[in-house]
Amino acid sequence: MFHLKQKVAIVTGGASGIGLATVKAFVDKGAKVVIADYNEDGGKSVEKDLKDNGADVTFIYVNAAEEKSVENLVSETVKIYGRVDIMVNNAGIGVLAKTHELTFEEYNKVISINQNGVFFGSKYAIREMLKTGGGSIVNTASILGHVGEAGAFAYNASKGAVNILTKSLALEYADKNIRVNAVCPGYVESGMVNKEALGEFYDGLVARHPIGRLGQPEEIAHGIVFLCENEFVTGSSLMIDGGYTAV
Repeated sequence: MFHLKQKVAIVTGGASGIGLATVKAFVDKGAKVVIADYNEDGGKSVEKDLKDNGADVTFIYVNAAEEKSVENLVSETVKIYGRVDIMVNNAGIGVLAKTHELTFEEYNKVISINQNGVFFGSKYAIREMLKTGGGSIVNTASILGHVGEAGAFAYNASKGAVNILTKSLALEYADKNIRVNAVCPGYVESGMVNKEALGEFYDGLVARHPIGRLGQPEEIAHGIVFLCENEFVTGSSLMIDGGYTAV
């Protein structure tokens, strides 16, 4: 088993939602964690709270859509901790719009963060993992990388790409002891996805999940931890969706 204690992990989008839950899950396993996020105030607040509770964490600003920013994230991590063992490419955004009204700028922003961000994060993490004998990469994809959703053209495209590039990377680096997997969450409770924010639309989302509720960020984080720990898993897209894609 790939033990997480004292391993160095980077989590993009680590200041909130699934990313924050993953940071906390790694901390509970004894890992050293870089909280990487575009939200500086949120990231620094999380860093302080976790440090106050004894965690070995560091916040580093990143714009996942910009290669130089991601390169800097990895290089700063190595300066602080000496290595990178785990890379969680979790940062992502979505936009809901009719495709014939979708601007290229809106489309490209989703692709730049959700898809290019995985490329950049993997590229620079792999360079470090090759130096130290291996590691684990987990990409946050989505159920919408497997099934379509009207009005989510750009998001569907980006998450479908994440699933297949995960397999490509897994095959390319399997003999280098670098495992690459993805998690594919269903709809997850968050600051923007909850009963109060969505009203009647929330009930419609719940109804799509045979289990009868939305997911919790901690449940996705648990899957990410599993993919890191189990050394016989690579090239996998783990569905954590309450039965959404089983219908």
